[in-house]
Amino acid sequence: MKGQPTVVMSQHTIGARIGFEGVGVHNGALVELSLHPAEPDTGIVFHVFEESGLVQEIRAISSNVSSTDLSTIVGDRRGAHVATIEHIMAALYAMDVDNVVVQIDGNEIPIMDGGSDMFVRAIESAGLVAQRAPRRFLKVLKPVRVELNGGYAEYRPFEGTRFEIEIDFATAAIGRQRFAADLTPATFRDQLARARTFGFMKDVERLWASGHALGSSLENSVVIGDDDRVINPDGLRYEDEFVRHKTLDAVGDQALAGARVLGCYRSYKGGHRLNAMALQALLADPAAHAFIEAPARRAEPGRQSGMAAIAVPALGPQTI
Repeated sequence: MKGQPTVVMSQHTIGARIGFEGVGVHNGALVELSLHPAEPDTGIVFHVFEESGLVQEIRAISSNVSSTDLSTIVGDRRGAHVATIEHIMAALYAMDVDNVVVQIDGNEIPIMDGGSDMFVRAIESAGLVAQRAPRRFLKVLKPVRVELNGGYAEYRPFEGTRFEIEIDFATAAIGRQRFAADLTPATFRDQLARARTFGFMKDVERLWASGHALGSSLENSVVIGDDDRVINPDGLRYEDEFVRHKTLDAVGDQALAGARVLGCYRSYKGGHRLNAMALQALLADPAAHAFIEAPARRAEPGRQSGMAAIAVPALGPQTI
C-alpha cells in the first residue's frame, strides 16, 4: 500500500542479556537461565553448564530432538540434553528472535508461570536489534500429513504463518476446543502466552513415581481434579486455555524448523510427538518445502532498545 514503508526483513537478536530463575516442572530442580545476544546465523543454541564446568552446546533444531514424552527434549550424542524447551522456544519464535545463546546450569528449562508470558515480557523489555543478515523462511509447497492414535497433524501452503489446533478430551472440563490464528507477536502475547500447561490429579502419583511433575504447582499448571473440575483457586486464564496451551506448544515445536515457516500448521488431538513427526515429514520431503530469502515487510516501531540487563525472579513452588 502506498505511503507505508517496507523493509527487507532481517534477522534479529535480543537487545540485552536476560536472566531467569525457576524450577523445572518435571525434575523440580532450581535452575538459572540466561539469554544472550548472538551473531547473525547463530540460531537458537543452548549452552549447558555441567558440574565439571564443561559446557555442552546443543542447537535447537529438529534433528536434535531426542524425546517428545511429556515435553520436547533436545540433546546430542554425548548425552547432554535440555528438556521442556517448548515454552521458551515459542516465545523466541513468536517474538521474532532469530539468534540467541541460551545458557543454563541444569537440564530443564524453568516452568516459570506455566506458559510463555514471563519470557515474552522479558523479551519485550530487552527489545530486539536488527542484524545485517536476511532472514530465511521455510515455505510449504504442498500438503504433508502424519497420523497417530486417532489424531493427525499436517502442513499446508499458506501465505503467512498460521496455526489451526483442535483438541478433544473425554473430560467435561475440557471437551472439544479449537483455536485458529495467524501468528504475530501481538497475537501470541495477547492470546497464547499466558495459557498454562495442564494435567489431571489422578495422574499425579504415577508421574511422581516416574520422576515427573516434581515441580508442578497450582501457580504454573491447570489441574483437573477427580470430580472433573479445575481445582485452581483462580480458575482459568482463558475460557479455552487448554487448546491455547496446545497451540503454544505447537508454536514452540515448530520453532525447531531452523527457519521461519510460511505455511499453515493444523492438528487434531496433537501433542509434542505429532508436532515433531509433522515437521520431520515436511523437512524429509524435498518436493514439499523450499528455503527462500526474506520477503518485504512493513517496518514495526519499537523493535530496538538499549543494552541494560534484565532479571526475572523465580515463582515460588506450591506443590500439588
